[in-house]
Amino acid sequence: MDRISRRRVLTENNSSADWLRLVGGASRCNGAVELKHEGEWRRGTSYYSWTLEETAEVCRLLDCGSAVSGRDRRGFPESPVWKIYSVCVRRKSIVRGCVQGVSSSSGLELVCSESVRLVSGSSLCSGSVQIWNQSWDQSWTWLCEGALDLLGAEVLCRELGCGAPSLLQGALSPLGLQTFHCEGNESALMDCPRSSSRTCSSEAAAKLTCSESLLRLVGGASRCAGAVELKHEGEWRRVRSFYRWTLQNTDVVCRLLDCGSAVSGRSRRGFPKSPVWEIDPDCVKRKSAVRDCVIGDSLSSSSGLEVVCSELLNGPIISLSVLDGVSELGSQGVQVLLGSEFRVTCSVEPQFPGGSFQLLSPAQNHTLPAVNHSAHFLFSDFGPAHQGNYTCVYHLEVFNHSFSSESPSLQVFVAAPDSYLIVRVLLFPLVLITAVLLVYFIYKVLEPLDLVKGNILQLR
Repeated sequence: MDRISRRRVLTENNSSADWLRLVGGASRCNGAVELKHEGEWRRGTSYYSWTLEETAEVCRLLDCGSAVSGRDRRGFPESPVWKIYSVCVRRKSIVRGCVQGVSSSSGLELVCSESVRLVSGSSLCSGSVQIWNQSWDQSWTWLCEGALDLLGAEVLCRELGCGAPSLLQGALSPLGLQTFHCEGNESALMDCPRSSSRTCSSEAAAKLTCSESLLRLVGGASRCAGAVELKHEGEWRRVRSFYRWTLQNTDVVCRLLDCGSAVSGRSRRGFPKSPVWEIDPDCVKRKSAVRDCVIGDSLSSSSGLEVVCSELLNGPIISLSVLDGVSELGSQGVQVLLGSEFRVTCSVEPQFPGGSFQLLSPAQNHTLPAVNHSAHFLFSDFGPAHQGNYTCVYHLEVFNHSFSSESPSLQVFVAAPDSYLIVRVLLFPLVLITAVLLVYFIYKVLEPLDLVKGNILQLR
């Protein structure tokens, strides 16, 4: 009876309630996994890494909401159990089709949300919103666009253990369509005051994406470099990889943190021994997420992940000052008086020593070493050739890689001196009047000559 059974025992038409259940929890959607196989109910445990991805499939089979947490916990009485092959669950094979009978003191404990879930999303923290209709026919119904505002979305994301909402389709719909009226501090969406809800199709359902803001890098000189930490089940812990961590895995972390692309990543020992969140690197590549891939075992370790992302450097700051004149800052940029001597300063907040600044300017590009995290570029006799956009680029060699960051562009215009403007304003009318008088004088001088010439011709 304890042989490995790899055949698909059930089909999707069979009720999972006949062979799968969660026991010992506050509701049917949380507790310890029990599996009925070959006529016998036993506690379920995992043969391999068990992540939220597998938990989500069990939640689906039980017709519960989204996966909130799942772990293979030790401490149960030693007894016969059904060991579940997680790869079968991940491939959406029926759980009962891939089990092995063994004796163990471990067991799977899962928590699924009871009344809300996100479906058909790219991760467990995104998708179309469904709510459990307790009062009607006790089934899942689509939550329509406009039924949820941003405060309600915050509550929903928090209820599912995700980060803050980053995208809510239909958030700006008319207020009359709103179903949930949350204050934002509720622990569950169903705790919010509700008005009567409409029904709609899946195409018109509200679509929500919660961020992975519960991920951070610590101990580095930048928010885009350091040891990976994850907040899961309300607790921040260092992250370690279940096995080999690749640059592709690092790229997922960098993208989730809005830190560009991967530069380097490694698994390192030497951290203080403490509880960690262990993640499945294959799951990270497959799901492009981290939270979905937490392995639910309770584990203390001195190892962890360190990553460096391409957006390591803070952006430099560009400023302009005139040394022998006046400048004026307008909505379009800076105006500098013609002929002035001016200075462009590039600076950056202290992160690393050294580096250099490159100034991209209309006339030519200049490069100076960074001294005290800044560089000053001097220009004399400001003229039309200096007019245009100025940009600072900070370059640095660190972690055996080259990094650069760019400032916003500063637009500089030529402004003529006041004396020049006065002369131009007065001289033009004066020249015009002089020209008119000259023409008039010539006309008056030549007119008598024309008369004399005409009289001579008549005498002839």
